[in-house]
Amino acid sequence: MGMLVVVTENVPPRLRGRLAVWLLEIRAGVYVGDTSRKVREMIWQQITLLAEVGNVVMAWAMNNESGFDFQTLGDNRRIPVDLDGLRLVSFLPTEN
Repeated sequence: MGMLVVVTENVPPRLRGRLAVWLLEIRAGVYVGDTSRKVREMIWQQITLLAEVGNVVMAWAMNNESGFDFQTLGDNRRIPVDLDGLRLVSFLPTEN
């Protein structure tokens, strides 16, 4: 089991309701829980099926240098990058 955090933006109510079945919504679009890897992977599968034009980031506890890992879905200025095995976030320039 491990801590899981999911942050959603502009996703359909159907996905928000589905996430609320497994996780606690502590703020609008922010979900937390303590899940197994299998449940985390099933939740990500539901996210990829139901997110439509929204964007999502999922972060979970991991035994690595940073103590966590994450994955993203959808358009966002924040892009995950791998720097010598360390996952960081790069920002795309704003559009004027």
